[in-house]
Amino acid sequence: MIVSMKPPYNITPLIIKLISSISEKFGEIKAGFLNRPSPQLRKQNKIKTIHSSLKIEGNTLTQEQVTALLENKRVVGPKKDILEVLNAIEAYNRLTTFDPCSSKSFLTAHELLMHGLIDHPGKYRNQEVGVFQGSSLAHLAPPAKNVPTLMQDLFGYLKIKDESTLIKSCVFHYETEFIHPFLDGNGRMGRLWQTVVLLKEYPVFEFLPFETLIGQSQEEYYNVLSNCDKKGESTAFIEYMLQVIDGSLAELLSYNNRILTEIDRVEYFVRQGKTEFSRKDYMNIFKNISTATASRDIKKGVDMNYFIRSGDKNRTVYMIALRPVIQTIIDKTSGN
Repeated sequence: MIVSMKPPYNITPLIIKLISSISEKFGEIKAGFLNRPSPQLRKQNKIKTIHSSLKIEGNTLTQEQVTALLENKRVVGPKKDILEVLNAIEAYNRLTTFDPCSSKSFLTAHELLMHGLIDHPGKYRNQEVGVFQGSSLAHLAPPAKNVPTLMQDLFGYLKIKDESTLIKSCVFHYETEFIHPFLDGNGRMGRLWQTVVLLKEYPVFEFLPFETLIGQSQEEYYNVLSNCDKKGESTAFIEYMLQVIDGSLAELLSYNNRILTEIDRVEYFVRQGKTEFSRKDYMNIFKNISTATASRDIKKGVDMNYFIRSGDKNRTVYMIALRPVIQTIIDKTSGN
């Protein structure tokens, strides 16, 4: 395999459809509060991410116990499970410091995740391994001597610029599970590194716990991995993970629209740079609110002199108010 070679997979109609759906959701998320959730939501999502990713690996601690450890509180539980959570907290706190295309960063992340849990964390395996389901061998990983070259090729694939980051993140996740570069911690590394790859282009993934949806469909997750192994390509896993990402984005949008006040929505809308708009235009930004809620929001904006109304009934249109008002909103939301 040469550095520029892509691992085997096909682009299916479902993959194209899911990328389109995800892209639409990014359009709603990319600015303002939706791209920078509240500190409370960030904390909740970090807890969900760590709890879900480790639960998949058999960790027995509850979300409440993970929360307590995140808050530096004492927790009673298996020593190994507590150490797994503390390690994961440290690794996820450093998400933005990792370089997705760097094997050195990848090994550093593994060292953080597996510190005190295995011998020689942060080192590729030097012995043969297999994945068992019960007493049956489900997957025989490539020979240990091939691991450094296989991982080098995989990082080379991440550098290909004419491929979707969404697809590359899914492929890297699957190939990490297939190569099984470590004696332990491969699953949590595959999930963590998919986040690392994604957040370089889409910062919202720092706060998006898609591992929760993987945990809710854990049997399907392993079945898809197994089926891809048998077929020798990752197409089905790409489809599965894109569905997980799409669902996670939908949950984030739904959550934000539920907790936002009418003033939050009005001020967010003002920042979008429109000059003239209708109620329909307003609802295209906030897809999960009712027409009645949109009407109340816009009336509030008019009452506060953010919007200027003209026309009547079906011909009603609105204008964004004078520039000084907009600048005040921008200054307030940016912390100036």
